Amino acid sequence: MKAIDPISLALGQKQLDHICRTMGWVMARTARSPIFSQSHDFSCFIGSSAGQVVSQADGIPIHTGGGGIALSRLLETFAGRINPGDCFLANDPYVAGGNHLPDFTIMRPVFLNGTLIAFTCNRAHQSDIGGGAAGTYNPKAEEIFHEGLRIPVVKLVAGGEIQDDIWRLILLNSRTPDLLDGDLRAMLGSTEIGGKRLQDMATPLGADGLGQLFASLLDWAEESFVAAIRQLKPGTYRGEDFFDHDCFETVDARVKTAITVSGDGILVDFAGTSPQMRGFKNSSLANTRSAVLFGLISFLGAHIPRNDGVFRRVRVEAPEGSLVNAKPPAPVTSATTYPAHQIIHAIWQALSPTAPELSCAGWSRISHCNTSGTDQEGRYYVAYQWLAQPGAGAVKGRDGFNVMGQITTLGGLALPDVEDFETSYPFLVEHQEFVTDGGGAGRYRGGTGAEATVRVNYPAEYSFRGEGNGNPTSFGVLGGQAAGVGSCSIRYADGASYAPPRFGVERLPSLTLTIKAAGGGGFGSPLERPAKDVVNDVLDGIVSPEKAEADYGVVLKGKNLQLDEAATRARRQQLKGIERRV
Repeated sequence: MKAIDPISLALGQKQLDHICRTMGWVMARTARSPIFSQSHDFSCFIGSSAGQVVSQADGIPIHTGGGGIALSRLLETFAGRINPGDCFLANDPYVAGGNHLPDFTIMRPVFLNGTLIAFTCNRAHQSDIGGGAAGTYNPKAEEIFHEGLRIPVVKLVAGGEIQDDIWRLILLNSRTPDLLDGDLRAMLGSTEIGGKRLQDMATPLGADGLGQLFASLLDWAEESFVAAIRQLKPGTYRGEDFFDHDCFETVDARVKTAITVSGDGILVDFAGTSPQMRGFKNSSLANTRSAVLFGLISFLGAHIPRNDGVFRRVRVEAPEGSLVNAKPPAPVTSATTYPAHQIIHAIWQALSPTAPELSCAGWSRISHCNTSGTDQEGRYYVAYQWLAQPGAGAVKGRDGFNVMGQITTLGGLALPDVEDFETSYPFLVEHQEFVTDGGGAGRYRGGTGAEATVRVNYPAEYSFRGEGNGNPTSFGVLGGQAAGVGSCSIRYADGASYAPPRFGVERLPSLTLTIKAAGGGGFGSPLERPAKDVVNDVLDGIVSPEKAEADYGVVLKGKNLQLDEAATRARRQQLKGIERRV
């Protein structure tokens, strides 16, 4: 094979990435559900004719890291029956390479002069696909059959014609069929536009030339990954994270990883991870693979191309029947958040000793819920209460983002605009603000998280998922502190208060909902944070004067909260003495 020069290789990757982003723009502008048009809870990617992901530049990383498994299932299921004008759909995590059931994946084969050259794909989290709770998240689920419609790889479009029987079957299993109808058409349209753009790109190259480009991009990712891990000290390193609740009762469950680093690759071994649980916080193998890729590349550096070439040097061993490789019929809807969150945390903690300067402090888990019902015009809706999101962990050189969404989105999920939120749903947002003292203290402070109060004007069903409401779920690194915990509370019109369950599904009258998200962990000792930065945090309302003194040793005086330099020096000396004794 003729080598491709680095400039042409980089330009080729940029072109493919632009096609992915173009598919994303088409999807966002044509989809009906706010979860897509406002929040971008979908991801577009391109796979080779052999089913290897070569570009995943659009969307949410947890969606696409396992996309190659879905493409492999398609190639196995329809070998010899993939034709121009076809389009395929799948969602099942056990037989179709899905992450979890809400994520529908459209896979469109792309042909050039009769030769299959690639696949353009869109994986999108649907508003509702049936199951025991509206909005697809059912904390009462004890098996996957409680979670919604299971779809193996099916041919949704044959020779350009939608298969009406399959289409009707899918819509019949949704509480919001009008939304699903429009969203599926948007997914098909986005991959069609992507396919045409890819054909335009491939025409001057020919099928063989495009195949050569794909092969070189996979090689480039492999080489970049190997160069990165060779900067790490060889050895075996361990990390873990926890569950304290399985949606039904208190538990002590662990996601454990042993990462063995060598000059040629990485082994990620989940031996010792707890068995799959009763509730829906289990992971499919495709989801675990995606979380592993996320954890490794987010730690090692964004310069590494995010394609399946990396997996040539990564081996994942996930015991069957464990939290990270559940056996059917275990429920798995929470997989893309938890235990993906725990997998990423465990990888970060394991790798931290190998390169402390690359360490990232932990992110807190969510405290929000879903709300579903009918609005004033009788239309059914499903809303994700995303206005209050956790803060991100700090890294060397930068404070954590104050509001970032779940760790598995890495900023790819757009938080809803308040005005759009109120227009789309029968809600009134009373306030939305950053939390004071929400982030873990450190040389670089953890993101502080957000709090929101929403008045829901009609009776509705609530699916509670208070993963961040029990114990602290972030962690600090290199002397940084963990953040606190989140909360969810309810106030009725008569002034009575109600503490909802951490996990559960309840139908409640009109009410006011307050969600407070926890922050991210800090990086480095808080006593090393410049006093002027702490003062600015206090003036911005991010840190209280009391916490400034207790955690950072910064003493303020007067109504104007001016820095008391002498008292600050004395207080920091006192705290350093305590640090040394500890």
